Amino acid sequence: MSVTNDTIAAIATAPGRGGVGIIRISGEKAYAIAYNVTKTWLKPRYAHFLTFKNHQDELLDQGIAIYFKAPYSYTGEDVVELQAHGGPILLNLILQTTLEYGARLAKPGEFTERAYLNDKIDLAQAEAIADIIDASSEQAAKSAMRSLQGEFSKHIDTLVHALIQLRVHVEAAIDFPEEEIDFLADPYIEAQLNTLYQQLNFTLENSKQGALLREGVEIVIAGKPNAGKSSLLNALAGKETAIVTDIEGTTRDTLREYIQINGIPVHIIDTAGLRISDNVVENEGIRRALEAIKKADHILLVADIRDTIDKEITELAPEFFKHIPNYIPITYIYNKIDLRDNDPQNHDNYLYISAKHGIGINKLRDYLLRAIGYTQTNEGVFTARKRHINALNAAKEHLEIAQLHLQHKDGELLAEELNLAQGQLSSITGEFNADDLLGEIFSNFCIGK
Repeated sequence: MSVTNDTIAAIATAPGRGGVGIIRISGEKAYAIAYNVTKTWLKPRYAHFLTFKNHQDELLDQGIAIYFKAPYSYTGEDVVELQAHGGPILLNLILQTTLEYGARLAKPGEFTERAYLNDKIDLAQAEAIADIIDASSEQAAKSAMRSLQGEFSKHIDTLVHALIQLRVHVEAAIDFPEEEIDFLADPYIEAQLNTLYQQLNFTLENSKQGALLREGVEIVIAGKPNAGKSSLLNALAGKETAIVTDIEGTTRDTLREYIQINGIPVHIIDTAGLRISDNVVENEGIRRALEAIKKADHILLVADIRDTIDKEITELAPEFFKHIPNYIPITYIYNKIDLRDNDPQNHDNYLYISAKHGIGINKLRDYLLRAIGYTQTNEGVFTARKRHINALNAAKEHLEIAQLHLQHKDGELLAEELNLAQGQLSSITGEFNADDLLGEIFSNFCIGK
């Protein structure tokens, strides 16, 4: 049940002018408030064309009102939607009237939070609603819709159910230690634990694909001045985003560009050339470059083909390379291969390109997709967030520890690891969640959602 009996109201359409704007009201007083505004008793799930009037009975607008009687509504409460002309001043006048009749202004995400609290959706589905709204590509929108339809939740529920069944057998072994039969030696337990581990891995991999579609990756282009970093940014973006000259140190600040590669959002950051300098402005650009490097998901280290990567590293280290965390992957890019007669071949994480002439750029795009773990298939992929990935990884670790305890016949420790794994999985759909986690999730929604 909902934690509050307040009736809330908000503008549910995007800010700005439009043909139609919607004011949404939800709660015990929604029907009465709608009557006061429209002076009409509304039939459930029926579109009424009528007028909207303020508290002084002055005409505000004419439009459509639809009443959704509890529990058959988005929030599970009585909900009324007032559809008026989409001018911001007009919509605010109608909203203010609903507040004067007893509603209060909804908090960000409060409509969806009530839907969750009233068991209309689970937590993963609630987050999928926000992901659909924020989708930056067709693939991201489709994966978010799969989650909203419950596909992600079904995977999690299947895993939780299997965990519960496994815990029943393990708890039985603990509860009857006096029996001569060694329950923990039952091959069923080991087989079920291994199957559960494989299923969790499958869900984790699909979730990682969904997280890539939702959040994308941040790629930083780094290197010495005049190595062709800005030219590479322009080549990947497909437009003249960065200023390119033969003068060293042209780029003095970080420059961000958003692109998509096969539907994956990619944030590319061009940085100031890394070198020792006495110029105050250039040094500030280098400082910002190092800050961007520390936060990157992937680094493209660009060098002039006439130099060598080894020389590049030698000249940059230790002043700059000590700033790169070990866990951030680096791809070494030889640029300006059009200045060489031979045609060197890519190998491992060493690629050869000409950013100026577009040589090797398509191969670089394909390489980046592989490097970030994209499988180039969206079938069955559902949207996921970092908290989902963290929970799945934690559950996986608990199952790995559980497998060790099973080998050593440590029943109590095995049961505890299974219990912890179940808790991590249940946190994804919200079977039990801390209030601060709920507040953080729903605060990222827009007001009218």
